[in-house]
Amino acid sequence: MNDTNLQLYLRPTFTIDSDHERVMKCADDLTRTCASHREKAVSLFYFVRDSIRYNMYMISVFEEDFKASKVLEWGKGYCVQKAVLLTALGRAAGIPSRLLFARIRNHKLPPNIRQWKKGDIFNVHGYTQFYLDGKWICATPTFDKGLCDNLGVPTVEFDGRSDALLPEKDLRGDPYIEYLKKFPHYDDLPFEWIKKKISEGWGNDKRPWLEKST
Repeated sequence: MNDTNLQLYLRPTFTIDSDHERVMKCADDLTRTCASHREKAVSLFYFVRDSIRYNMYMISVFEEDFKASKVLEWGKGYCVQKAVLLTALGRAAGIPSRLLFARIRNHKLPPNIRQWKKGDIFNVHGYTQFYLDGKWICATPTFDKGLCDNLGVPTVEFDGRSDALLPEKDLRGDPYIEYLKKFPHYDDLPFEWIKKKISEGWGNDKRPWLEKST
C-alpha cells in the first residue's frame, strides 16, 4: 500500500475526530515513551479495552454519540463506539487505522439479555485495524478485563503482530464467539448502515443510557 492510500486512514472525520484536543492529548500521553508504531498500538489497545468500559446500553441512532472524543469523555461505550475511539487514537498517534465490522453470535450472552434481544446474534460488531510493519492487523477492544473476569471468558490480548479477535471458546472450552460474516473495511464510520441496523432492534430514537450499566 502506497503512502497516498495510507493518508486516507490518517485523516480525521466527524466521528473519528483524531484532531480533537482531548483525543490528541490522550494519544500523546499513552504513546510518548513508545519506540515504534507497534508499541503505540499496543498501548492504545489496552487503554481502550480496559479504561473504556463495555456497555451495550450506550448504543445510539444519533451520529454525534459515536464521536471518539465523546466516548473518551464518557469512559464507556459499546463495541462500535470503542472501535471508533481506538481508530481515532491510532490516527492521532500517526498510525494508519480503519474500521471493520462483522456479524457475530455470542454463545455466552446472559439469559436476560438473550431474552430481551430475542436471540444471541449481533448484526454489527465493530473493531479496528492498524497498519503495522507493512500489513493490516485486527485489534478488538470490545470487552474490558473486569467484565471478562465476571463472565468467565478470556480477554482479548494484542501484541501488534497478529490479529486479536474475540475468542471462539470460553475458559472451559465451550463455544463463545462465532463470526458469522465479515464485512469490508471502512475509512470512516458507515453511520447510515449502522443506524438502520440499530433501529431495527432499538427503535428510531435510541440514545445512550448513561446511567445504566451492563
